[in-house]
Amino acid sequence: MPENTPPPSSASSIAVLAVNVGNTNTAFEVFMPTGMEGARARVSIPNANAPEVIDGLIEAAGALDGIDASAVVFASTNKPVLDALVEQVRARTEHEVYVLGVDLAIPIHFDLAPEQMTGQDRFLNALAAYTTMQQACIVVDAGTAMTVDFVDGEGVFQGGAIMPGFGMLIRTLHERTTALPEAGMQPLPEDQAFGKNTDQAIRLGVASMLRGGVRALAERYAIAYEAYPPIIATGGDAKLLFEEDELIDRIVPNLTLLGIRIACERAFAPQEDDE
Repeated sequence: MPENTPPPSSASSIAVLAVNVGNTNTAFEVFMPTGMEGARARVSIPNANAPEVIDGLIEAAGALDGIDASAVVFASTNKPVLDALVEQVRARTEHEVYVLGVDLAIPIHFDLAPEQMTGQDRFLNALAAYTTMQQACIVVDAGTAMTVDFVDGEGVFQGGAIMPGFGMLIRTLHERTTALPEAGMQPLPEDQAFGKNTDQAIRLGVASMLRGGVRALAERYAIAYEAYPPIIATGGDAKLLFEEDELIDRIVPNLTLLGIRIACERAFAPQEDDE
């Protein structure tokens, strides 16, 4: 059974409002320095509700007031929305605002060709997963798209696979056919073996395809690595798809945000003097 709790994280000396601007939603969370109270749980708001997103970020940034070592740090796979949010936060708060990939680097090694770089969310998930597990692991991000990535035992991001997510597949079946309805957005219960109507058949088929895809990729990665690493799942649909799946070792809803916090902490860590 998956462990539906956040993994332990390393000690932090800086307060961070971590913001992940995705294709569909903007998620954010306040991480306080170790030993200081005031952290705020993860919030996710649809990008279509732009005023609500901005107001939520400004309210969350208020938790950083009065803390000298603090920052608002953005990561994004959606540059137009990112640019608008960064502009608003900079205008409405006095906190330092940083954008990963522009102002701060993501501290992870990778085995990719320069012209084949991948999204920040995949790097951040791998960074957080490896920092937590300190071993090779597979990271599944079940969002608008689903990614299944591999980070090796040295913490090197090796790449992975991208497929349509649950909601995208449900909508595509409806939009690209003349008879299929737009099905519900919940997989069938595990104890129901068969879809008893069209809606159920679509939900069962899509969920089974995604779960099967993860299994096939996990086996492929394990053969290449010659060991079977643990699998961590994150993303908005992770619990829907994998809560009862014994293949998944841990579900961490805020894995990308943890990666932002880790990247920020390392960027501002005191540098040792050269001898």
